[in-house]
Amino acid sequence: MTVIRHLEGDALVSLKEEYEERRLQEVFDDLDSELVGLLPIKNRLKEIAALLIVHRLRAHLGLSFSNPGLHMSFTGNPGTGKTTVALKMADILFRLGYIRNGHLVTVTRDDLVGQYIGHTAPKTKEVLKKAMGGVLFIDEAYYLYKPDNERDYGVESIEILLQVMENQRDDLVVIFAGYKDSMDKFYASNPGLSSRVANHVDFPDYSLSELLAIAKLMLSDQQYVLTTSSELALCERIKLRLGQPHFANARTIRNIIDQAKMRQASRIFNSGGRVLTKVDLVTLQVEDM
Repeated sequence: MTVIRHLEGDALVSLKEEYEERRLQEVFDDLDSELVGLLPIKNRLKEIAALLIVHRLRAHLGLSFSNPGLHMSFTGNPGTGKTTVALKMADILFRLGYIRNGHLVTVTRDDLVGQYIGHTAPKTKEVLKKAMGGVLFIDEAYYLYKPDNERDYGVESIEILLQVMENQRDDLVVIFAGYKDSMDKFYASNPGLSSRVANHVDFPDYSLSELLAIAKLMLSDQQYVLTTSSELALCERIKLRLGQPHFANARTIRNIIDQAKMRQASRIFNSGGRVLTKVDLVTLQVEDM
């Protein structure tokens, strides 16, 4: 319920009380605990939330307003937290009453585009039906458009998406996601797309210190610890991967940790029949890295 007070005929509203009533700080606290760094992204979400709160208050006071464009574009390399932020965005929109449900439906081209004539429309409409009242997150969205294939059915899916984004924008928010360069070409291919996407959010790659913090957070969640030497070895491993192709930020860190856990298990298994302690089971040594 929007906080509105009346004093001498003038309606007064409180942004702070509206913010607290909608419990938005809970969302941002969760985001801080789940994602390392990404301060520009977190600040952008707060800006969007502030705009939506002000929009609600203006509407309740009878002031002129235009419906805010809620469709979004998340661009950046893999493993930079786009899906997690999309989940939080869905929660924010739900708490502020801009969508009926707080759910997120995540799809790729394969979920939307069919293999033959007459197959794409039912697939796309079925996905839209599931997402209605919430947020539809389309990962690697640029694959919907393949200019080198005149018989590709992705264009049909895009046209259906555009119609729904316009006609049912009060009941569905669409977030397109993918590499920035590819997404720029995707929007350039269809002016209708770019005109319907109001919020463009670019996700930066993580720094070395942030990647190390992510690794420690993952290890802590899985109840593993590092020695001083293995932490240094992990840092060197991350440095090495940073300069190699197909680096995927947090996803690569997860792979490095999974490999280290496998090496630790193999090392312990091959160490003979000695009795193991809890320390043996939770500690990753330098050779595991």
